[in-house]
Amino acid sequence: MTRVLLVRHGQSEWNADGRWQGQADPPLSELGMLQAAHAARAIGAVDAIMASPLQRARRTAEIIAAALGYEPVVVVDGLMERSAGQWEGLTRAEIEERFPGYLAEGRRPPGWEDDDALFERVLGALDAVHRVCPGGEVVVVTHGGVIMNLERRLGDERGRIANVGGRWLVRRDADDWVLGERLDLVDPSELTVPGQI
Repeated sequence: MTRVLLVRHGQSEWNADGRWQGQADPPLSELGMLQAAHAARAIGAVDAIMASPLQRARRTAEIIAAALGYEPVVVVDGLMERSAGQWEGLTRAEIEERFPGYLAEGRRPPGWEDDDALFERVLGALDAVHRVCPGGEVVVVTHGGVIMNLERRLGDERGRIANVGGRWLVRRDADDWVLGERLDLVDPSELTVPGQI
């Protein structure tokens, strides 16, 4: 049985600004780096740490790995966030201005990676994780859209997942991934960025 803890990256600078990221590559904010350091305390011993190549996920994984003494982080391209097409870098207000009614109607812009393509890509990446660490326990730092898509496809639609929130995924046989517990790795009340009250 392979157990994978999917972890959403720490807060990025664009998360803080309310911008849609998709496959754009903004860095972690100061709070995001602090979240990653605190998340490591909740994780404990694992066999490997892997991450999306996007720097907000990769850096979160590097901070966790350094705290746990597990280096290097293995980068897996298939774990990156879905493409948000022409919405990347825009706030909700900017999306509404440029694409009136799209959000309310559930429509998506040109270049948007659809749910089926995202699921197949991520499932292929997770199968690769399983082949590298069969029977192991692995932390995979990825993105909110990836985790929520997997949850929907595997029968548990919960909505948004917080930065450094986690979800266990278990592989019991050759082809079957099963959702485990969803958890918060950090208590937001414990986090204070230097210089902020």
